[in-house]
Amino acid sequence: MRTSVTRAFSFEAAHQLPWHQGKCQRLHGHSYRLEVTVAGPIGPNGIVVDFSDVRRVVQREVIDRFDHRYLNDLLDNPTAELVAAEIWKSLEAAELAVSHIRLWETADSWVELQAD
Repeated sequence: MRTSVTRAFSFEAAHQLPWHQGKCQRLHGHSYRLEVTVAGPIGPNGIVVDFSDVRRVVQREVIDRFDHRYLNDLLDNPTAELVAAEIWKSLEAAELAVSHIRLWETADSWVELQAD
């Protein structure tokens, strides 16, 4: 049996997309919502991963890095898709077994990444 564990987070950040033909070309901010899912077998203690371990890694690798930042200082082209991909790489490098990420840029717009 494979089980998924998801924890949600939020952070505030600003960016601009100079190539964009619409309003996203101008400096603007978002209240991002991030959902991180780890999947795997239920271990001997009855869990896939401790929620607090997920929180600790995401706080260190994502929230501390992205919260209240100008994303153009971190990425050349900070689209939601590329921000999500960067988050995935950071969590994977921190040895968190991520299986799914959902990054909400607005209340009704999000990007999803899934393990193959």
